[in-house]
Amino acid sequence: MAHTLYQKLVDSHTVKRLDEAHVLLYADLHIMNEYTSPQAFGGLVERGLPVLRPAQQMGVVDHVIPTHADPIAQRVIRIEAASKQAANFSRNCNASGIKLYDVNDPLQGIEHVVAPESGLIRPGMVVLCGDSHTTTYGAFGALGFGIGTSEIEHVLATQTLTYRTAADMRIRIDGVLPSSVTAKDLVMYVVAKISAQGARGHAVEYAGTAIEALSIEARMTLCNMTVEAGARAALIAPDETTFAYVRAHPGNLDAAGMEAAIQSWRHLYSDPDAVFGIELEFSALDVAPYVTWGTSPDQAIPIDGWIPQRDADASTAKALDYIGLTGGSRIEGTRVDRVFIGSCTNGRIEDLRLAAAVVRGQTISPTVRGMVVPGSGAVRDQAEREGLASIFTDAGFEWRQPGCSMCLAMNDDVLAPGERCASTTNRNFEGRQGRDSRTHLMSPAMAAAAAITGYITDVRKLGARP
Repeated sequence: MAHTLYQKLVDSHTVKRLDEAHVLLYADLHIMNEYTSPQAFGGLVERGLPVLRPAQQMGVVDHVIPTHADPIAQRVIRIEAASKQAANFSRNCNASGIKLYDVNDPLQGIEHVVAPESGLIRPGMVVLCGDSHTTTYGAFGALGFGIGTSEIEHVLATQTLTYRTAADMRIRIDGVLPSSVTAKDLVMYVVAKISAQGARGHAVEYAGTAIEALSIEARMTLCNMTVEAGARAALIAPDETTFAYVRAHPGNLDAAGMEAAIQSWRHLYSDPDAVFGIELEFSALDVAPYVTWGTSPDQAIPIDGWIPQRDADASTAKALDYIGLTGGSRIEGTRVDRVFIGSCTNGRIEDLRLAAAVVRGQTISPTVRGMVVPGSGAVRDQAEREGLASIFTDAGFEWRQPGCSMCLAMNDDVLAPGERCASTTNRNFEGRQGRDSRTHLMSPAMAAAAAITGYITDVRKLGARP
């Protein structure tokens, strides 16, 4: 019987079938952060249970951590509640023997950036985390998805999860992305096309020549934001691009072990006659630089597009009221107060290179406060070695320490009420970056262009070719 890649991953990790819709699923790796794990550890203590397999857990302090330019060794969380949260997380991990990238660890960063670069993510794995953007790991041909606090407790105690299986969807994208169009634009295009509920209940597999041409970092961006279309997982079959990345990030595999593993990973693909419940096709040539106009990631248009009229529907009127824009007008030319480049979606070295290519030799607008927050200590170090940090600081950007930062208002990187931000993050929900803040999602190149001009700008008009 033919199987999809998703079905193969589920079947290979099924400990027991519970009923027609549910299985007991084994997890190869469980990643935790400081804000979704405290209750789970508390539950274990109450029940007198240990962490079953500490070596298959990883902890990262990332959501509440400050990103000021203080040296890592001197970094202190000054928000009292956040400090207690991080300290509690540290005690829990240390008591259980779990590897933790703590506040002052030079390799600390965002969980979905740290895990792949540490060699912990490999094709064929099941990876769980108390964060919805765990879909990122589908870029490797691994099944990654977010779980809730009660599920975190179950995984810590048993290394398994009661899992409701998803339906299969395949999105094929062929062709070549136009110049200055990135994976961020591609996934915003897809989410806008199929809507915030378009992949609800489905595991989405991406295929096609445009996908094959993407780097692993670009694939991570694509899989990361597919959850914004309601997907329960996103997958890309591993190929030579995947294998090159894992060879460069071997973790605990020696050369012989790596090559043996790669031979097994070559079988991770959907069978030619596998059946998908939904199949969609798009052309990469139709994708342009994208930007959100509203308060949901699917409320997005090409940079040369028109904002919908407010009478289109109730959600459009509500979004326009919050975001402070006029229906029927152009999005290009909208003034911004802040520019944020970072996050688990666009905080990798490749993202910083794209932004730096636009910024090089330029100065940001005097009306804009620009922030660049690398996704990890390793990314920050590499960017400094490559001279990217100097490009940003010479242009007037703040070059900060790693963390989730302004992706969400859980730390001290917060927008003031009414501030408008060009952001490389994944969500533009009401209040996401601060109470009454206004967020426009876009690629690193587009955010860099907005910083230079002071308004939402078509990066292609600046003559840069990131």
